[in-house]
Amino acid sequence: MTIEIPAPADLPEAAHSNLHSEQGRRRGEHPGRHPDPVIKVRDLAWLQFEKPDLDRAEIFARDFGFAVSQRTDDVLRLRGSFAGTDCLVIRPGERSRFVGPVFSADSVRDVETLARHTGNSVRPVAPDRPGRMVELRDPSGIPVAVVAGADGHPDLPGQVPLTLNTGITQQMHQTRGFPRVNATQRAPREPTQVQRLGHVVLETPRFHQALDWYLEHLGLIVSDFLFLPGDRDYGPTFAFMRCDRGAEPADHHTLAMHLGPSTGYVHSAYQVTDLDAIGAGGQYLTERGYTRAWGIGRHVQGSQLFDYWKDPDGLMVEHFADGDVFDCSMESGWAPMSSSGLAQWGPPVTREFLGGGPSRLLEAIRAVRDDDTDLTPARLRALMGAMNS
Repeated sequence: MTIEIPAPADLPEAAHSNLHSEQGRRRGEHPGRHPDPVIKVRDLAWLQFEKPDLDRAEIFARDFGFAVSQRTDDVLRLRGSFAGTDCLVIRPGERSRFVGPVFSADSVRDVETLARHTGNSVRPVAPDRPGRMVELRDPSGIPVAVVAGADGHPDLPGQVPLTLNTGITQQMHQTRGFPRVNATQRAPREPTQVQRLGHVVLETPRFHQALDWYLEHLGLIVSDFLFLPGDRDYGPTFAFMRCDRGAEPADHHTLAMHLGPSTGYVHSAYQVTDLDAIGAGGQYLTERGYTRAWGIGRHVQGSQLFDYWKDPDGLMVEHFADGDVFDCSMESGWAPMSSSGLAQWGPPVTREFLGGGPSRLLEAIRAVRDDDTDLTPARLRALMGAMNS
């Protein structure tokens, strides 16, 4: 049963103290949710990619920790160890690219409601697969699909978290009440086993339009906003959005999106068991010759332990563990945007994580010249400054 909790009322900033963010919404700022969304999606179902070499994609996928659920000349389907749908669906293409996210709805009725509202049609997921879906485009032009009734997989045997001698009290020490006695700790050197798809991060120069579209059409709610330092009156430039499951907790963010010159994929993230799985799996990837983009550390917004990698085509993927979960009663937090504010601890953020180079400069020039964009030269300079702070 879904419990409906109304959007938070206009409250002074002080009302947000001692919650997950030092600052809350000020009177008149973006509420972080739509008062009457068309539907409320439940989760990400899977992400769609194209790759020129499915063999190479499969090798990296296995090394990263996915299980292969289907492989033909026409498709590579990857799953995690948790029960559910595939995490990734990869098809052949001329170049490596992200196609778009597919979200899951509670029912086919929700899919039909969204289709009617947007003037689109409902179609089968595939001729030989169960489920119905509607295909849309967000204001940035990114393909977005919503599915219900898709086929899933049962649980696979998963990695077992290591037993830790941690948090030991004086009394436990005196009574030898250690969780692990006469046993050593040896994390196996093997791929980190992916459990499930967690979130995807997108960039868009039409941030405010796209933000409102996802809140209205998919019923997402904002866990945290980031704003440009010294320019909070402009509004947010980064939003971490979660699914609204009422009183049932959901990941801190299922979709994150930020203002920038390009349109599309930034990275996607996959849950694993614990910090040792991240570390040992990262060592395995290093020995296999892959490039770490940033990590290991712990984020601020979402609190996840993180480790970012580049696949052979340069697309960024993340292992994460121990993320925050919120129910729908939690208000949006507000914080200034900065590269140093991305982590509680860990190595300094890298250029590989932030992106850059001549292609980004050309994207920026085109974006500020576009009439239908949130970017201005001053705002672009502020973004660059925030990401170098």
